[in-house]
Amino acid sequence: MFLRLKLLTTTLASGAVLMLVLCLGSQNLSNRKPIQLGLAKTAPLPSGFVIGVSIVLGVISGGSTAALIIPEPPQYK
Repeated sequence: MFLRLKLLTTTLASGAVLMLVLCLGSQNLSNRKPIQLGLAKTAPLPSGFVIGVSIVLGVISGGSTAALIIPEPPQYK
């Protein structure tokens, strides 16, 4: 249980740090384009920001999945 909690906390903390760095780095980008999502358009965002968000979400979802499927160590009495 402690190993799962440690892995999940590390994953969420690293995802938050990556997202913070991504947001700070995309402040001064001037080349912004909206993304067409079917019938709707998004706000004009830098393409690097969209790619970075998908990478951060992948890190968080992969780490969370690994934390949930890790086997429990045997309990000794």
